[in-house]
Amino acid sequence: MNSPAPLPPFAAIVVAAGKGLRVGGDTPKQFRKWRGRSLLAHSVETLREAGAEPLLVVIATGAEADAREALDGIDGFALVTGGATRQQSVHAGLEALTPSSPTNVFIHDAARPELPNAVIERLLMALETHPGAIPTLPVVDSLALASDAGTMAGKADRESLRRVQTPQAFRYADILAAHRNWPGTPDAGDDAQVLSASGGSVALVQGDERLKKVTFAEDLMDQTKTPAFRIGQGFDVHRLVEGEELWLCGIKLDHTHGLAGHSDADVALHAITDAVLGAIGDGDIGTHFPPSDPQWSGARSGQFLEHAVKLASEAGYSLGNIDLTIICEAPKIGPHRPAMRAEVARLTALDESAVSIKATTTERLGFTGRGEGVAAQAIVGLQGAA
Repeated sequence: MNSPAPLPPFAAIVVAAGKGLRVGGDTPKQFRKWRGRSLLAHSVETLREAGAEPLLVVIATGAEADAREALDGIDGFALVTGGATRQQSVHAGLEALTPSSPTNVFIHDAARPELPNAVIERLLMALETHPGAIPTLPVVDSLALASDAGTMAGKADRESLRRVQTPQAFRYADILAAHRNWPGTPDAGDDAQVLSASGGSVALVQGDERLKKVTFAEDLMDQTKTPAFRIGQGFDVHRLVEGEELWLCGIKLDHTHGLAGHSDADVALHAITDAVLGAIGDGDIGTHFPPSDPQWSGARSGQFLEHAVKLASEAGYSLGNIDLTIICEAPKIGPHRPAMRAEVARLTALDESAVSIKATTTERLGFTGRGEGVAAQAIVGLQGAA
C-alpha cells in the first residue's frame, strides 16, 4: 500500500488577540478550557501536527503570560503582538513571517478548536490554482431581510450564500500585498475580503461542521461536546528511606522510614492528582509540577491536588468520587484512615462519603512486600456541568 503524499509546506497564523466577550467571564475565550485544554492549544496543536512551519500566534498587548500558560506543553510556535483590529493583528503576523517568506500561509481563528485534516488538504489543493481559498458551508435555513422597524423587508437567496469558516489559506506574497494595500477602514471581516479587495480570486472549498466557532458560553458547555462524566486513573510509587518524613493523604505518619521524592512524596495524593488530570486529558503531575523545578522541592502535595481539581472545574467538571488503594506492608493504614479520608475530602471539596481509602499488601511479594516502597492507585469520577 502506497503512503499518502506529503502535504505542500505552509506557514500558519493563529489569531488570538480578541477579547471574546460574548462567551462571558473575565478570561478571553481563546484561553478558556474546552475538552480539558484551552481553545488556543487545540488550534495550535492541530496545525503543528499538520506540518505548519513556521507557526505564529498573534496575541493582544500584555497577554503573553496567559498565552504561554494556555499553550503549556506545546512547542514550535512564536508569539506576535497584534493591533487594535483583527486586520491589524493579521497584518502584524504576516509581516513577522517575512524572514521565512513561505509559499503558502493559513490564517486561523483560535476559537475554532477542531480542524479536520481533510479541510487542510482541500485548501492546499485549491491554492494550486487560486491565490486564496476558504472553507465554506451551505446555508440551510430560510433567510429574511430585516427592516429598521424589526419587520421582514424581504428574503435573501440562500442558494448564493455560504457560511465562511477558517482557516483561510493564501499564497503568502498575495495576501501580504493585499494587507499592505488595505486602506484601514472599514475593518475587514476576514482575510478573504482583504484579498478580494485587491483583485485576488478566492476559491470556495467544502468546510466542515466540526469547524464551528466557539462564540457563547453554551458552546463551551455543550453536552454534545462535553461528556456527562469522565473516569481517570492514577498510579504512583515512591521509595521508603530512613531520615525522611512519611506523608500519606496529606497526613504525616510516625514511622521508621519516609517516602523519598522531590516534593513531600505523598504517593497517595500523587495518584489522585494524576487520576484527575487523566480524566480531563491534561497531562500528569510531572507536566504541571516538574521535579526539575526547585520551587516544588519539599512542597506539600495537597496543593498539587487542589490545582488539578481547579483545572477540572475550568474544564466544566466537578469531582464525583475518589477510590484510592494504598499498597504497602507498613505502616498500617487502618488507624489513620478516618483522618486521611477527612483530609482528602477537604482538599477536593467532596463529602467524605464520596472518598474511599483502602489498603492492601502484596503478601510480601515485590518491592512493596519487601518494605522498599509504597504504591498507590486511584480512580476518580468526574461529573460534567448540568
